Amino acid sequence: MSEKLDIITIGESLIELSTSENLTTAKSLDKYYGGDTLTTAITALRLGSKVGFISRIGMDCFKDYLLESWQEEGLDISHVKPVQGINGLYMVSKAQDCYSMEYSFYRKKTAATNLSIDDISTDYIQSASILYSTGITQSLSISAREAVKEAYKTAKENSVLTAYDPNFTSKIWTEDEAKEAFEDISENLDIIFLNEKYDSKVVIDSESRDNAIKYMWDKGISTVVIKSAAEKGYYTGYQGKIEFIKFINENVTDDTGAGDAFNGGVLHGLASGMSPFKAVTLGSIVAGLQIKNFGAIKSIPAREEVYKIFKGQND
Repeated sequence: MSEKLDIITIGESLIELSTSENLTTAKSLDKYYGGDTLTTAITALRLGSKVGFISRIGMDCFKDYLLESWQEEGLDISHVKPVQGINGLYMVSKAQDCYSMEYSFYRKKTAATNLSIDDISTDYIQSASILYSTGITQSLSISAREAVKEAYKTAKENSVLTAYDPNFTSKIWTEDEAKEAFEDISENLDIIFLNEKYDSKVVIDSESRDNAIKYMWDKGISTVVIKSAAEKGYYTGYQGKIEFIKFINENVTDDTGAGDAFNGGVLHGLASGMSPFKAVTLGSIVAGLQIKNFGAIKSIPAREEVYKIFKGQND
């Protein structure tokens, strides 16, 4: 049996190149790494959780950089498999108008697209308290989608809590494909994160948060968290109650990965024994601090900074 972990995430890693300028005028780019489930993993890790990552990485010029960076963070990479191939990459920069962000992704036919059922170990899944993945991971390939399905089935059979974020974007697949992917794993879900504007419409064809929460409860998903840009906060549905938490910061420098960092804060809180309502409060603090700087993972705040605010709100 593997060492006991709080959280395991399944997904892709990407090289992140970022700049506070636009790409037309920028003279250099800062190198880091990103990826939605990896951002969630590192967030929970920096807050104090023991976290593992299931993925495949390419044996290109970035392999050693990625593995060494994750080892320095303390991420369990015993189930990250180096394979022949390349690693994905994205660039994030200020748009020409300087009021929004621009993204350029290069993630086709990467090593992570070869994720498969062979990467899912029952012993490793059993070692965790919570398993987490996203629609982004499912969209990588048919074999990756099968791997996620198998992982959730294995987790449920072994009493491991399961969490999921559809993380829908029309840039990677259709609404029908995303809904089918959700249905693949919905019967084995305990916790779901939804973006009110995008995910709710895809999953239940409605933007009503009340409908979304009731729909998920009826499916047996006990904890439902809805991110609402319109209301500038988060709705949490649990045990028949719905509570609202406002964003702690609306001044955005770069919101790359903010939702993923929020998820990491919530999962860390749940793994630490917090109620879903308290965990969402913690996640909101993480996201509010993370958006103050550039880069998805690079900007994730330290435990001390997050807990200072959290304790101040709960004194």
